[in-house]
Amino acid sequence: MDGMNGLPVRLAARVVLLDPDDRVLLMRYDDSPPNGSHWTTPGGGLNEGEDFRAGALRELAEETGWSDIPLGAEVLRRTWTMEHSGRIVQQRERLYLARTGVARREIRGVDAMHASDNIAAWRWWTLDELDVTTEKVWPAELATLIRRVSPGG
Repeated sequence: MDGMNGLPVRLAARVVLLDPDDRVLLMRYDDSPPNGSHWTTPGGGLNEGEDFRAGALRELAEETGWSDIPLGAEVLRRTWTMEHSGRIVQQRERLYLARTGVARREIRGVDAMHASDNIAAWRWWTLDELDVTTEKVWPAELATLIRRVSPGG
């Protein structure tokens, strides 16, 4: 499928996962340009025939090892241009809100998956940290989005 400007389209789903203190889980990818090093929510491309919600849950389980997180409402739909697997694509992604009851929950047992997916690090971020970081965060308006959709945020 081709999108605007004839670019290939990649469908993706991501999870804005919050802990009880409204920290958000982000993964750091150390990609080469044009993406470069950036932090983003767990998620990724859909498999053939997979719907967005199923893809979001599968990606979250793959990247964290957690399959006990219920997926909440869709909170953002966006289309943007990025590099994936050596080519420029038009990514159409949907972000879903989710919560874990465990503060700063630890990720264990998925090191090989992180290495194969180019995930260099992960951490829980406060919204105040997102406000002041000089590191690249995708989407850039993530803290504002969380404050809008989370009663505690």
